[in-house]
Amino acid sequence: MEARVLRKIGWRILPFVMLLYFVSFLDRVNVGFAALTMNGDVSLSSSVYGLGAGIFFLGYFLFEVPSNLILHKVGARVWIARVMISWGLISAAMAWVQGPASFVGLRFLLGVAEAGFFPGIILYLSSWFPARQRAAATAVFMAAAPLSTALGSPVSGALLGLHGLWGLAGWQWLFLLEALPAIILGFVVLGYLTDRPADARWLTDDERTWLVATMAREAPPAPHSLWQGLRQGLSDRRVLALALVYFGTSAGLYTLGLWSPQIIAQFGLSPIAIGAR
Repeated sequence: MEARVLRKIGWRILPFVMLLYFVSFLDRVNVGFAALTMNGDVSLSSSVYGLGAGIFFLGYFLFEVPSNLILHKVGARVWIARVMISWGLISAAMAWVQGPASFVGLRFLLGVAEAGFFPGIILYLSSWFPARQRAAATAVFMAAAPLSTALGSPVSGALLGLHGLWGLAGWQWLFLLEALPAIILGFVVLGYLTDRPADARWLTDDERTWLVATMAREAPPAPHSLWQGLRQGLSDRRVLALALVYFGTSAGLYTLGLWSPQIIAQFGLSPIAIGAR
């Protein structure tokens, strides 16, 4: 029973959330390719570009926990759809950046809009996969990040080649076309995701009963209040240690994602060649 249920939920959930994360990661770092021509077009200095690239994470930080609390109340299906559609629209709006103020403002709003996605999916997976299988499921989900870089970078470089089509710059086409999957998939989420195991009609009755019972046995005791739960989480030494580890990995990962196209461009390579590297 366990093997059958895990196989079903694995094939039903993991490929789809990997696709969502693939698109999410692409929309976070495609500004690094856009900057190859955008910075000159709208007069962005390196310091302003760095501020805008980084302020995304300030918006993300401020709204990450509130967004997850809302997801817990309204359900993953509606909230993840809202997150994807709103970040897709804001990402598309990046095509009309006019200068430093609009660039920094839209990057901050993009972080606010996307804040609930990654932690929301982690919370969602924790309601479907028992503790013993949860780490493996999370690892499979997160494998979409390097895939997004490997497959998305050549696409981003190629889109810059659309410069001049219908009067738009290549970086404008990049933002517009790479925002579309997020918006489309946001509507797909509404029909595809199932909020909780008890609602999974794609499981048989006995499979659903087993999964609901298993997850109920593993559920931690609920805190007496919201603030007590937040205090417990934010004061736990294990949580703080893992946050420090994640801080270190993210700092290196996003520094490369946001700046490496401009660094490589100094060797005189074309955008397509930069994407291939």
